[in-house]
Amino acid sequence: MNTTSLRGSLLAALACVLVGGSFTANSVLGHYPYAGGQFLRYGLACVLLLPLVGRGGTAPLRRLAVRRWGRLALLAAVGMVGFNLAVIAAERTAEPAVPGVFVGCAPVVVAVVVPLLEGRRPQRPVLYGASLVAVGAFTVQGWGRTDGTGIAYSVCALAGEVGFAVLAVPVLRPLGPRLLSATVCGIAAVESAVAGILAARLTGGAWLRTPDTTEAAALLWQAAVVTVVGFVCWYMGMQRIGAERATLFSGLIPVAAACTAPLVGTRPYSAAPDPGNAPGRTGRSPGPCSWPPPPT
Repeated sequence: MNTTSLRGSLLAALACVLVGGSFTANSVLGHYPYAGGQFLRYGLACVLLLPLVGRGGTAPLRRLAVRRWGRLALLAAVGMVGFNLAVIAAERTAEPAVPGVFVGCAPVVVAVVVPLLEGRRPQRPVLYGASLVAVGAFTVQGWGRTDGTGIAYSVCALAGEVGFAVLAVPVLRPLGPRLLSATVCGIAAVESAVAGILAARLTGGAWLRTPDTTEAAALLWQAAVVTVVGFVCWYMGMQRIGAERATLFSGLIPVAAACTAPLVGTRPYSAAPDPGNAPGRTGRSPGPCSWPPPPT
């Protein structure tokens, strides 16, 4: 392995570890309005990323074609806003292990989709490695309580994780990791605000409020560490080793989630469900991992 590949691998691994920590941070944001939380997270991240881009660093945006802007909007909607919504929605009726297992299958999908989009055949070593990562994710987490709704939203989370890597491939080279991260964060903040305002008009609820101390800490962690550091590291790693190999490190996500869960009192993952309190009887997972009705 040369220096470029080694650095790319380390960057991708660090990014996935940080994403695993974000699963734990989500567990303390269950009562905070979803759209408002995403707006604050991505808006703050965009503000923090702009100085890293530099004064003249936004010039490539003026040369982007309309279809590239559409791709960026789709990347933000599917791989960021939609992914987080799917995870939160899945954990209303499923233990965190369930969406984690589906997300752990992302390397297999990416290892097939990216080569096909580029007009080449999938590489067998990458496919074998991706399969091992998926099996490892299941081994680490097991299979917790869930129902059909939890599985459906977990599949959506898988689609979001795949989209976050695949949709970025054509725009990573012209924009670079820092500008790409700042741009999609700004777009995701706008999309979150629009979704929140529309939902508030339909339901009559508030889409944004002042977070308490714990919620503010979780949102700050997700914005400054998971998004700013994690996104830049992820795209820098992907730039060096490619989307197929970078996604292999998503197997670290469930490991990081399992290791950080006790820090906020989240119940550890377990392959042995409690039959006396399964979602089929109660309608939701018990304990600290459960969620309130869908936030706006």
